[in-house]
Amino acid sequence: METTGAAGAGRLPTPGEAAEFARALYETPEAYAGHGPVPVLAHEPGASLRERRESFRGVYEAVVARIGEPTLYGGSAHGPNVRWRDERRIVLLAGDCHRARLSVHDTDALESGEMRTFDWGGAWSADEPHDFDLLPYIWQLDRTGPGERPARRTGGRMAPSLCHFESALELMLAAWVEQLPVQVGDDWAGFSLTSGADRGRQLQVSYALAEGLHVSVDDRDGEDSPERARLMRSRGWQSRDRGWWQAEFPDPERRETAEAARLAIAELRARGTSDPKELRARDVSCKDRGELLLPGLGIRH
Repeated sequence: METTGAAGAGRLPTPGEAAEFARALYETPEAYAGHGPVPVLAHEPGASLRERRESFRGVYEAVVARIGEPTLYGGSAHGPNVRWRDERRIVLLAGDCHRARLSVHDTDALESGEMRTFDWGGAWSADEPHDFDLLPYIWQLDRTGPGERPARRTGGRMAPSLCHFESALELMLAAWVEQLPVQVGDDWAGFSLTSGADRGRQLQVSYALAEGLHVSVDDRDGEDSPERARLMRSRGWQSRDRGWWQAEFPDPERRETAEAARLAIAELRARGTSDPKELRARDVSCKDRGELLLPGLGIRH
């Protein structure tokens, strides 16, 4: 079961019309069987992360007002992926760099296909291109909202090299900048990176709309000297506070998410990490509410 139907031929629906269509999909999914996803929003060509975020907000808020909070928040590397789910049907509000669309799907059929993508895709070596941008979702948040959570959750896609992990991290951060504020408001999301090559140290990554993107590394065992400061600043760190070096990007776009990912990987390399298998994402959370999964991050968590 895969659907469309729309609020008017030749034009995009208003947010109110999109919300009414979402209600119809939610309440009578069988009436829309056999159709494809319906566009409910179009982004301007070349729209920034911020512009896409704000244009999606109107449709998302209208849909939530009509049918309630989703079962699963989330997003892919290309746009939001929000689900109202039970064992029978999933109403999906999903987007990419061009548009957002509403659809309804048979739960087992959709999730089985997605699991095959997670289980069998991916680069088998560092020489192959990554496919984190092809995953159906790279982050997903379950706050025990209405509906039913899946019985099986993906283990995610593992990165075969640090270069692949850098790409995955950059995509994750860009997705958070675009998608998190609409779905969870001012709530922060973050995690700590630890490495078997540098036990006991943490590198922290977090994002919230009010604070922006933040990366920091524990350097309390490093010297508090001008020479050490020059070294850390040469890597891209901006300031030192109580032994932690930090970099802040208050209003990030793609350039800043790429820089944050580059900085994190450069620091890991400098401290001895050579393989993503040495890494673990710990304390993965969205304001300590619910379960935050990062199947597109490329490392274990």
